[in-house]
Amino acid sequence: MGDSKAIERAYEAARRRYAELGVDTENAIKRLAATPISLHCWQGDDVGGFEKPEDALSGGGIMATGAYPGKARTADELRADLEKALSLIPGKHRLNLHAMYAETGGRIERNELTADHFAAWIDWAKANGLGMDFNGTFFAHPKAETGFTLSSADEPTRKFWVEHGIVCRRIGAAMGKKLGTPCVINMWIPDGYKDIPADRKGPRERLKKSLDEMFAEKIDSRYLLDAVESKLFGIGSESYVVGSHEFYLGYAIQNNTLLCLDTGHFHPTETVADKISSVLTFLDEILLHVSRGVRWDSDHVVILSDELRSLAEELVRGGYLERTHIGLDFFDASINRVAAWVIGTRCMIKALLAALLEPSQKLREAEAAGDFTSRLAMLEELKTMPLGAVWDYYCLKQNVSTGLDWLAEVKEYENKVTNLR
Repeated sequence: MGDSKAIERAYEAARRRYAELGVDTENAIKRLAATPISLHCWQGDDVGGFEKPEDALSGGGIMATGAYPGKARTADELRADLEKALSLIPGKHRLNLHAMYAETGGRIERNELTADHFAAWIDWAKANGLGMDFNGTFFAHPKAETGFTLSSADEPTRKFWVEHGIVCRRIGAAMGKKLGTPCVINMWIPDGYKDIPADRKGPRERLKKSLDEMFAEKIDSRYLLDAVESKLFGIGSESYVVGSHEFYLGYAIQNNTLLCLDTGHFHPTETVADKISSVLTFLDEILLHVSRGVRWDSDHVVILSDELRSLAEELVRGGYLERTHIGLDFFDASINRVAAWVIGTRCMIKALLAALLEPSQKLREAEAAGDFTSRLAMLEELKTMPLGAVWDYYCLKQNVSTGLDWLAEVKEYENKVTNLR
């Protein structure tokens, strides 16, 4: 935990420094503690799920690289790994679950899933004080092998995936009702062509039809919030993705769903932070899937990059924190999987803290007055302000490890638990 007295002294000095800029660090910490991050279950087992191996074919452009030992093989192991990760992350957070992590006790088709198949997950979340979010799984299945699901030209295949989406919405609603907090259910499909298509229109018309059928059942927003997610390209869909950003932006606005902006799903030169104010001019809320794109891979572990900080800054500066659901979406099988959760989530929270410690009002006043000199000077001064001292204090008050102390706990867990698998 570190030297608590030294951490408190450093924090007091930092508090005074920030106060000189008009920033109340205690208020920033309070807002930070009230901002949950949704941890994605699939980092713990390389997007494997618990269906039979022969059912989980490669369809869908999902691939985790690396073979670090000790990945979770069962739901109990995955829950234990999540508990360890959560014990090292400050704040109260959420679990984001994919449909393929159902505990069925036998073969159940995805269009036949019910909330009963997730009862253990719901009970675990309730016992740990977690909200839950959910995702339909439109990949790693024989009916996804063609590369088309909701936009499939084969009617039985299309209907199968529509039915999967319908049951997933009902499952998400059950989670929200049982846990007392709305479940954000996200729909992402891998549909697209590897090479240049002759017909871009047809698949998008079928996708709209499928979404309309999926969302036809009205579900109370106290229990369920619907989101749709785009992607620029994927493995096997390099030339054309049916569910493009423009398609889903239009659909979300017309149908009042959430739009999911995944930071790994755009061109490397695009800045997702710049999209937030535009999208939230027309939508009530959004879902963020925070990831890190590296070349053609969209799912590296989140780090405290300029891009991540810009994302957090936009949420705070625009007053969007309460209108944004923040989830993580990465899967790295080349490093310790529990450590990946801890690193990525702590970085997301650090970015939010840095944004909350900005003198936002002063920055806006300087900008409004045309004093761009002061604006730039303040933004640059913030880069060397004692953020780390406030972060350590926040971790101390949340009773989690400060500094790199958490890494020793992960290594111990690795030696005693995951290395024995």
